[in-house]
Amino acid sequence: MAAYYIGANDEHGQNPPTAGKRTPVLPYVNRSFYENEYNRPAKNCFIQACLRCGFDVFDVKPELTDISVSRRVQRINAQRLTLLVTFGYNAFGSGSSFNSAAGILTFYAPQGRRPEESRVLAEETYRRLSENSSQPGRGVAPLYNVGVLQSVNCPSTLVEPGFMTNFDEAKLMLDPDYHVLTAEDCCQGVCECLGADYLPRHRENLPLLRTGSRGNFVELLQFTLNTVGFSLSVDGIFGSATRQAVTRYQTDNGLVADGIVGKNTWKTLMFMPTYPTLRRGNRGSYVRYLQSKLTTKLYPCGIIDGIFGGDTERALKQFQQENALAADGIAGKNTWEVLSKIGGGRPLTQ
Repeated sequence: MAAYYIGANDEHGQNPPTAGKRTPVLPYVNRSFYENEYNRPAKNCFIQACLRCGFDVFDVKPELTDISVSRRVQRINAQRLTLLVTFGYNAFGSGSSFNSAAGILTFYAPQGRRPEESRVLAEETYRRLSENSSQPGRGVAPLYNVGVLQSVNCPSTLVEPGFMTNFDEAKLMLDPDYHVLTAEDCCQGVCECLGADYLPRHRENLPLLRTGSRGNFVELLQFTLNTVGFSLSVDGIFGSATRQAVTRYQTDNGLVADGIVGKNTWKTLMFMPTYPTLRRGNRGSYVRYLQSKLTTKLYPCGIIDGIFGGDTERALKQFQQENALAADGIAGKNTWEVLSKIGGGRPLTQ
């Protein structure tokens, strides 16, 4: 076991969505974004970052459904974790309309079992988040009588890097790059707390893996494959099941299907630049990334399913037209340069 054992928790659920935990209806896409549509993928990105940095990680709530606070606390305390990071998203007011409340907050429980260490953890994660994000910083705040924060045996913080009731911050909730940014900031904060080395998220830091490989990077591979639809045991052992999943993933994404995880497979799994040229008929992780970026900027492309069909083409052409790009429905270098940015997108009024 690694020296440190990190817990990762996401508030609320998606299937079914937790009642009330959503944005007001967003224009153009004509739907609300649910809180767990940020919380869960951000948590998953945090787990990826922690595994890459050599930590053991416990996923408190792998289910898509909501889980009671008492059940999560039981799970956490049974693990004897070094510390816990919970991902949430804030709200202000009735929730029926957008308002000006905005910014990043982290929380700790002064009446919890490890209050001083929890405060330090909240401060370190907040420092990283506020340094690396364009969102305003609102500080570190105490929370009283909040179940998970107050009841767990380890140092614990709740991270809320935006308000669902702020129009611009609501749009960030489905942005895969905002998920990565906030997760990596939290991992850096954890590393600062523990005096551990942070390994940046670059392809150069992801090793070649094949049958027989073992360790944290194999766990990272298995966990990441599971986030895109596989059901591997995350045991850190690259056996036949992992090789079969890798080969299938490579085939589905137009990669050399050799069952070996090199730079191109890692790059695609992590949707890292440089981004490939995409057009109607393409499939795979980069198409899913494209669809997520379009949706978060309020260009409706239908279901985010990794299939570049007519709805995605129409949404992409609309984006191109409204951003002074050639409206050809092809995601090339110039389109990616604008689309891949965090933030922006359509205004509140149609």
